[in-house]
Amino acid sequence: MKSIIRRDTKTIFVGKVQIGGNASISVQTMTKTDTRDHETTLREIKRLHIAKCDIIRLAVPDMEAAKALERIAPFSPIPVIADIHFDHHLALQAIVSGVHGLRINPGNLREQNKIKEIAKAARDRKIPIRIGVNAGSLDPALVATHGGVTAKALAESALREVALLEKAGFEDIKIAVKTFNIDMMIEAVKIVAAACNYPLHLGVTESGLPQEGIVRSSIGIGALLLQGIGDTIRVSLTGDSAEEVAVGIRILKCLGCREQGPTIISCPTCGRCQIPLQEIASEVSKRISDISLPLQIAVMGCAVNGPGEARQADFGIAGGKESGLIFRKGKVVKTLPASELVEGLLDEINRYLASNHNNK
Repeated sequence: MKSIIRRDTKTIFVGKVQIGGNASISVQTMTKTDTRDHETTLREIKRLHIAKCDIIRLAVPDMEAAKALERIAPFSPIPVIADIHFDHHLALQAIVSGVHGLRINPGNLREQNKIKEIAKAARDRKIPIRIGVNAGSLDPALVATHGGVTAKALAESALREVALLEKAGFEDIKIAVKTFNIDMMIEAVKIVAAACNYPLHLGVTESGLPQEGIVRSSIGIGALLLQGIGDTIRVSLTGDSAEEVAVGIRILKCLGCREQGPTIISCPTCGRCQIPLQEIASEVSKRISDISLPLQIAVMGCAVNGPGEARQADFGIAGGKESGLIFRKGKVVKTLPASELVEGLLDEINRYLASNHNNK
């Protein structure tokens, strides 16, 4: 895949995670626990860390939740961002509680004196602020000015808040403009990207249940990433946060933006396939889940595209009549019956991994 030339941005740090500049694109999600229950929330964060989440955001609906952060943030294995709405005192308490970043919403927190107070506290603690604009919470005055919720209204809301923070002497900023409407989200992000060099967080908000939300998020986020726009992402789904993380990682892998673990290339099967390809591909996927090297593994079902794809991959199976060929680095190394293909493929992969480890 052709390398994507990414937008040049300012660098900020959320805890030890670099955002922008030449940093890898990070994957975020939110906990779906009650932040006031710090033990349950911390267990959830640790589970999402295992799922390879880079940064976690927590809802802070009241002062009890803001104070609970002091029993969460210092013990979290990944940086914690406090999600703040309406009350700037919650932001100030979250900072005292040790969070690694803030998210504020200019649709409901826009007074200069309050922004100045938040900016000073964040600057003193050296933590960044994400300006997060959503179509559902846009400033009513902007909606009236633009004749409705539009891409220009979303972008203007974000850039106004940027100006307020800059006026307060604060520039460790990240920006997100999100909506369910993919076209509007893409247009709004492009306007913001053209207007400043702050790093951008991407997402299609309220994208729905996984079956549709995964598609919607992949189109919106992927379209911008292909243009080099975007420094961190969240896939918003009505479901498990770990699935949001997994989908985000898959989006990045498909675009060549993250090399983490193997990628399986497999065909959809048709009447030509004479091996149980779906079962084979599922078993291979399960058995390679612990591998960290960015290998390409082809699991193909017939002679039409199978040998070609398997030769181009690092390892592969190309199915035949109740049997298949095992490929390694473009060469056929074995012919095995269908029942032995998984073990034969894994044997070649494990040999390679052992050799690669020994040569380091």
